[in-house]
This record gives sequence, C-alpha cells and structure tokens, in this order.
Amino acid sequence: MEGLPTTSLELKNGNPAAPAVAATAAVAAPSASSPPPSTPAAVSPRSLRSSFLTRVRDKLCSWHIVKTLFLGQILSLFICGTAVTSQYLADKYQVNTPMLQSFINYCLLFLMYTMILAFRKDDDNLWQILRRKWWKYILLGLVDVEANYSIVKAYQYTTLTSVQLLDCFGIPVLMALSWFILRARYKLIHFIAVAVCLLGVGTMVGADVLAERHNGEGTDVVIGDVLVLLGASLYAISNVSEEYIVKNLSRVEFLGMVGLFGTIISGLQLAIVEHKDIASIQWNWKVVLLFLAFALCMFGLYSFMPVVIKVTSATSVNLGILTADLYSLFFGLFLFDYKFSALYILSFAVIMVGFIMYCSTPTRSAEAVSSSLPLGSSTGFDNLALKIEENHLNVSIVSPTQHSKEGSQTEEALDTKLTVL
Repeated sequence: MEGLPTTSLELKNGNPAAPAVAATAAVAAPSASSPPPSTPAAVSPRSLRSSFLTRVRDKLCSWHIVKTLFLGQILSLFICGTAVTSQYLADKYQVNTPMLQSFINYCLLFLMYTMILAFRKDDDNLWQILRRKWWKYILLGLVDVEANYSIVKAYQYTTLTSVQLLDCFGIPVLMALSWFILRARYKLIHFIAVAVCLLGVGTMVGADVLAERHNGEGTDVVIGDVLVLLGASLYAISNVSEEYIVKNLSRVEFLGMVGLFGTIISGLQLAIVEHKDIASIQWNWKVVLLFLAFALCMFGLYSFMPVVIKVTSATSVNLGILTADLYSLFFGLFLFDYKFSALYILSFAVIMVGFIMYCSTPTRSAEAVSSSLPLGSSTGFDNLALKIEENHLNVSIVSPTQHSKEGSQTEEALDTKLTVL
C-alpha cells in the first residue's frame, strides 16, 4: 500500500523510471478488484425470432421458389388445355376418343424426338439405345399409354368427385417409389406440405359437390374407382422413370423412346377399341381444330415436364399440377356454365401454400449401398441452388455468434495477462 504515495512523489520529482511503475500499478489495481470475465450474453428471444423470420422469408421468397411455382403452373395450364378440349369434344360433338387423341401426341413426339435420336452419330443414337434397353422402354411406353387411357376411361364409370379424390393416390405412391428407386429422403416438412395440398384438393371437391358438379352416380362406380387407382399408380411409375432418365441420361432419350413405343402401342390399341368411335365422328373444321389444340397441349406438356422435373423432382411437379382442375373449372364458368364458389379460390390458395412449403426445403438422396442401376453424378439434392442459399444463410447467421465468442475469449485472455502483471 506504500507503493502508491511513493510513486506519486517520484512522478513529481521527474524520476524517469516512475511512469512504468505507475502504469503497472494502475493497471494491476483495477484488475485485482474487477469481477471475473463475464460469459457471452444470451441471445434474446426477439433476436431469435427475428433470425427465424429472416430465414423463412429468404427461403420462401427465393428465385428458386418463384421459378418452380411459375414452371408448375405452366404445366397446369397445359393439362387444363387438354381437359377443356376433351370435354368440349365430348359435350358439343359427342366425340369420346381418348386413345386417338393420345395417338396424335405420341406421333408428334416420334416425329420430333425419335428422329433426333435416329440421326445422332454417337453411342446415344436410336439403334444403340434399342440394342441395349429396348425391353425397358417397351414397358415404359406401355405404362404411359395405359395410365392416360385408364384415367380418361374412368370418367365413363364413376363420378368426377371420385376421380379427383382417388387421383391423389398417385402422390404417396410416387413418394414411396422415389424413396426406394431414386433414394430420396424426405423431411417432416415434406409430409406436412403434401397433407396441406391434399387438404386443398378436398376443399376443391367439396366446392364441386356444393356446385352440383358430381355428374350423377356413374354406371359402375367400383370399376371406375379401380381404373382411377390403376391410372394414378401407373402415372407414378412413369414419373419416377422419367425423373431417373432425365437426371441420369437425357430428356431427348426419354421423349424419343416414349414417342416410338407410345405410337406403336397406342396405334394397336386404337385399332382394337376405338375404330367404331372414330368411324362415327362427324368431321368438320371445328372438330379438327379441337383435336389439334389437344395434341399441341399434350405435346407441350410432355416436352416441358422433363425440364421442370430436372430442376425440381417428380413429386413437386405432381403437387404443382394439382391446380390444373381449378384452371379447368375457371374456364368452365364461361364454356360450360359452371357455378362459381369461393371455395375454389380457397382451395387454390391452400394448394399453393402446400406446394411452396414442399419446395422450400430440398430432399436428400441416400447413398446407394448396392444397386445394379448406373447412377449418374449427383449432388444428392433435388435443388442444389436452394441448398447453397440455405448454407450461405446458415453461415451468415452463425458467423456473428462465432465472432462474438472469439472476441470474448480474446478479452478474457487479455484480462488474465494484465492480472498476472
């Protein structure tokens, strides 16, 4: 305790050694009386809530979500075009030839994409593909043709309500097939999103019942319901196969082979089951125009869907096109005198919410332990861009905490050194 007065006296007398001693004493004194270094302050609930809301906003308002939403609705509009033209042909001209309409689409695919494969010079040309995988594409073509035929045929036996509800059966089948074949791994948010989308479909069906659009009782409901379930399952198989081929091989190969074998199979089936219906058609320019419009919409759907599947997944595409029935209903207000219900708007909003929820989080791909299928190089995510954004966002949120922790450790070390001095 005597050191402090002496130091003051030496400072007054101009002792050159005094400043160093005084500085040491001045620093050591507060260090001795100061409390131990404090731990980093806990993050307040308000800042946690703000960080969470920021992450949610950045994920839901990303370019990926907007792009996926836009692409999905283009597919829905193509499907709407096929539904409206088919119904117009049936109601106004008594034309019910689903196989003929599909046959025209497969012919367009053949003329476009199969010809591209035929004129290729590399190992991925038509002849090499047929030599290696002809039987696989025959099965794929058969599945695709019968999926289209089963759903359309079901309308003759069951009600519109049953078709709309049971057609959703394809989504869980698709997710199960993606789990085992594509090695997709889902999170809780994906199952919640699918449930929300199906709730939107239920709202739409309820609106149909209230608007008396259930179209009677059907001639044989059991056969119609079985056809819907069969068609939905076949669509799921076709979509999973499409996703695998598009992401690991090429879009042109898928469309070219489906065009080739779809034309052959649908042509044979057309000659067997629809030759009488085709002979009874009263052809005129309006009927031809409707057939052409249907074929162009279906061709656009087949050509564009692999593009969307490649940047998302087959499951997200099937969730996105649930709005196609709603677009058809909106057109039906003007063309077929449908009754409007506010529940249609509500169902559209619910389906969109579920679709955005599903696309907001990428699904992971499990490592294939043993598989006979040649897996292509993949990042393991349906959307790599979304995952990069998510990682960047996590870094931006964690980094300030890490910097604060490192700063606290530096201050603690400095206080320790000063105390020793």
